[in-house]
Amino acid sequence: MLVHDTITGVVEAPVHLLREHRVTPKERMFVRNNQVLPGGLTLSPYPSANWDLELSGLVRPSRRISFSDLARLEQTDTVAVLQCAGNGRAFYARTVMAKGTQWRRGGMAQVRWKGVRLKQLLDSLGMLVGTDARFLTAEGRDPAATPDGDDFEQSVPLADVLETALLATHMNGEPIPAIHGGPLRLVLPGYFGSMNVKWVSRLRFEAHTSMSRHHARRYRTFRERIEPGSQPVITEETTNPTWRQKIKSVIWSPLDDEQRLPGPIAVGGVAWNDGRTEIVAVELSVDGGISWRRVNLEAPLSPYGWYPWNVTLWYGWNRDINRGDKIAEFRVRAFDAFGRSQPDDGSVHWNPSGYEWFGVDSVTIVLR
Repeated sequence: MLVHDTITGVVEAPVHLLREHRVTPKERMFVRNNQVLPGGLTLSPYPSANWDLELSGLVRPSRRISFSDLARLEQTDTVAVLQCAGNGRAFYARTVMAKGTQWRRGGMAQVRWKGVRLKQLLDSLGMLVGTDARFLTAEGRDPAATPDGDDFEQSVPLADVLETALLATHMNGEPIPAIHGGPLRLVLPGYFGSMNVKWVSRLRFEAHTSMSRHHARRYRTFRERIEPGSQPVITEETTNPTWRQKIKSVIWSPLDDEQRLPGPIAVGGVAWNDGRTEIVAVELSVDGGISWRRVNLEAPLSPYGWYPWNVTLWYGWNRDINRGDKIAEFRVRAFDAFGRSQPDDGSVHWNPSGYEWFGVDSVTIVLR
């Protein structure tokens, strides 16, 4: 694993480890913390005996439910890709480096979550959400990074997540490890990881989004294209929150700079999006984007999961890749049912924080 920060816990999974598993084990799952719950930097479960969840705001009646009572309610399984909003940030440096951890491809995982649906919880408690409640704001129990700093909290559109939001207690069949947000994590399938709040202790139903700087000024991208390297003022009118994931695909094999002898080359990877629209095709280029071919596409474990893809190429005389070539650049792009795909140059969406990279992925291998 690639350790970027030992203080708050920022860890990336190398692709050669990530690709070994259809469902990512806890030991191979990336870590990104803005704040740290005391005692939370461990793969062991966090004590849940005194944990409870508060439901407040524009909901009646306000309630507090214990972890043990939550565990007695009907449980639901969900497989979803969890991805840091900064995953792929390093690739913006092809134009101008963006600030923050220089994630490449490993700030993501595919996880099997288990817990209670938010809608089912509200119904079981007989709670009524007010008509003015347009956003769900989640707070974790982790303290602010500095005594005078804003606490980490995020808001999402309530109508968009009411049926899918999960109050997760288990990950891959066991209690969620503390470092991954246990004992209780808000899981929003299709949303970036920053919105899947760890160590969740309060949900607020509100008419407006959070004014915390983490939501109002940090995790945002500009609505209009900006010049790489520029630093425009961030306002709610000119930016969007990092909510739903974009369509994306990556190459897991072969890796950059691998040497290949004449013969078969197994090329593969995964594609995914926010789960709202089916991914219908993945295309591969072996000549740097001049020509494209469709590859084999497998079904995901859920609409929010990875779509594995693969193809076998041949390197030699009169093959997919000519024997005389010295290097080969492979590129991959995915398409959904509406025809949406990845931009050839992901830097067209450059932003100072380097969020939401979803450009065409590429690797270069050495031939001999």
